[in-house]
Amino acid sequence: MQNQSIKAHVLFQLDMCWQLYGYHTETLEDREAYWAFRPSCLQVRRQEGGWRIDWPEEESYRMGPPSIAWMMWHMMYWWTMALDHNFGEGTKTKEDISWPGSVDAAKAAIRSLHDQWAARLSEMTDEDFHSAGNAKWPFEGRSFADIALWLNGELMKNAAEIGQGRFLYATASAV
Repeated sequence: MQNQSIKAHVLFQLDMCWQLYGYHTETLEDREAYWAFRPSCLQVRRQEGGWRIDWPEEESYRMGPPSIAWMMWHMMYWWTMALDHNFGEGTKTKEDISWPGSVDAAKAAIRSLHDQWAARLSEMTDEDFHSAGNAKWPFEGRSFADIALWLNGELMKNAAEIGQGRFLYATASAV
C-alpha cells in the first residue's frame, strides 16, 4: 500500500465517498429533497421562469440544515466550478449552475459530473497531482492533490448531510 501513487489513493477515496452518496440517494424522492426543516433553511425555490437558489450572506446555525435539494445543487455547483476552473475556461460562476427541477435530473447531473471528474483524475499522473499548475479553484498555489482531496471531502460531507436530511425527514413525518 505504501508504494501506491497519490492518484491511486485519491481515486480510492473518491470511490468510497461516491458509494456513500449512492447509498443515501438511491431511493431519494422529490418530496424528501424539497422538504425543509424550517422555512429559513437554504433551499431551491420555484419561481416564475425557473428556480432560485438561496445563497446566504453569512452562515448561521440558526438557519437550520439545508434542504437535500439545496445540498444536491451545491454538489453540482462545486463540481461544475472545479471542472471548469481547473480543466476548462474558468468562466463559470454560481449563477451558471441551476437546479434541474427534480431529484432524478439532479442525480443524472451529479453522476455526469462525477464521471467527468473521475475521468480527468484518471488521466493525470502523480506529477500532475503534486503540481500546482492545474490547481486554480478553489485553491491557487497548492498542489492539485489538495483540490482533489478537498473535493472528496465535500462529496463525503454532502453525502452525510443528505443522509442526515433523510433521517430528519423520516422522523418529522413519523410524528
